[in-house]
This record gives sequence, C-alpha cells and structure tokens, in this order.
Amino acid sequence: MSGSHEKNIATLVAKIESCRHCENLPLGPRPVLRVSATARLVVAGQAPGTRVHQTGVPFDDPSGVRLRDWMGIGEATFYDRNRVNIIPMGFCYPGRNPSGGDLPPRPECSALWHDELFAMIAPPKLVLVIGRYAQAWHLGDRRARTLTETVRNWKSFLPQYLPLPHPSPRNNMWLRRNPWFEDEVIPELRRRVAKILAD
Repeated sequence: MSGSHEKNIATLVAKIESCRHCENLPLGPRPVLRVSATARLVVAGQAPGTRVHQTGVPFDDPSGVRLRDWMGIGEATFYDRNRVNIIPMGFCYPGRNPSGGDLPPRPECSALWHDELFAMIAPPKLVLVIGRYAQAWHLGDRRARTLTETVRNWKSFLPQYLPLPHPSPRNNMWLRRNPWFEDEVIPELRRRVAKILAD
C-alpha cells in the first residue's frame, strides 16, 4: 500500500469518527472502529454496546473476551490495527430495546460509509461475519433463512467469509444447543486466523 493510500484511509476513518449523522441516539454519536490499509483480517460485528461506547474500544467487553478466545489471539494482536480491521455494521451504540437487549445497528452507517470503506481497505483474506445484520450485508442472498442455518453452512462461505453467532453472553443458550459450533467451527476459525496473521 502506498503512503497516499494509507493517508486516504486515515482521512476516511477520521471522517467516520467525527460523524454526527445520528445526533438523536440515546447516548449521542460516538463512532467506534479500527481500520488500516494493511490488515487482511476483518471482524465485521454488529454495533457497540454501552461499555464500548464509554471506552471507545471495540469489543472491550465480555463479548470481546469470548471472541478473542474463539479466534485464539490475545488483546495485543486483536487491537493491532495493522493486522485486524474491526468494522461493525453500526459504528455507534444504537440504544436499548424495550423488550431486552440492544437495538439493531443503525442502517445509516452502512449506507453512508461501508461501500467506500471496504473499497479502500486491502482485500480481506477472511471476514468474520458476526450476527445476522452483518451476515445480511456481507452475505446477501447467500445466507440461509436463519442465523443458525447460515452458521451451520459455514464451509460454503469459505475462504472469504466465516459466519459466526454473536459472542455475547446472551447467546450462551444458543451455544449449549449447538455444540457443533465449538467442536467444528472454532478449530477451523483458529487455524485460519493463525495462518493469516502469520502471513
């Protein structure tokens, strides 16, 4: 990557981080992402939670602890923006759902920024597509009717994509009901992550 290209990406990220398009959000806008011109591994998540909104650090919560365990890497590697791009579907905390949990990622983020952002970064060797909103954007019509079916068909999306459930503690029951995920998918996830980072 040329120095001018890296500068262009840095300029775009700065614009995203200063975005105030959704001023009406409950906690106000605070875009959270990590992007560089060199990373070939992309973590495509959903949206920040309240803790991440406070710290400004993506996956700085129990979900992040579990995700890094799934990937088989520590914090230093995960947060090395030259090795891992972290690009959620929504860059700001969307607010609380009255029925429980957080609201879906705001659709404005992908409409405003994602096409340009993904066109500028290095072609990913692997995109970890976390949760159904990320899967809808990245996988489109290739995804199955449900998240479980999409993740169960993980082999069909390789080598470019690997669909995952959200690592939130709220998904503990899903993990118990689907032991094949940790038996089959996690070892392959760790193997591919290790190879990409070694390259």
